[in-house]
Amino acid sequence: MCSKNNDKNEPSDKTKRRFLSPEKKFQIFLETQRGDKPVGEILRREGLYSSDLVRIREQVKKGATAQLASKPGRKKEAVPAAAYEALKRELEEKERALADLSVELTLLRKKTNGGSWER
Repeated sequence: MCSKNNDKNEPSDKTKRRFLSPEKKFQIFLETQRGDKPVGEILRREGLYSSDLVRIREQVKKGATAQLASKPGRKKEAVPAAAYEALKRELEEKERALADLSVELTLLRKKTNGGSWER
């Protein structure tokens, strides 16, 4: 009986997964777009497949369209819920203090001016 190789699913020492930095991916993209060298030569040199290049091109397109779609100016930042609640409580406290001061000012004016608002 023939023995089957059960190690097909296990990666060998030769097939290590490479992680390319965004800068390296963009450099490969630009080099393939230039057209001065055959794409196959660049892919062989980098140890990539044509499907990898397709994926890199899609990522570049997605990144470029996202950047072009963004509007200029300051970006709105999301405020964490805890910080929002703290600011909300602080605002309520200040509103209460302002209302109290308003009542006190009204009472002082009435006392000093005999109830008249004119000075």
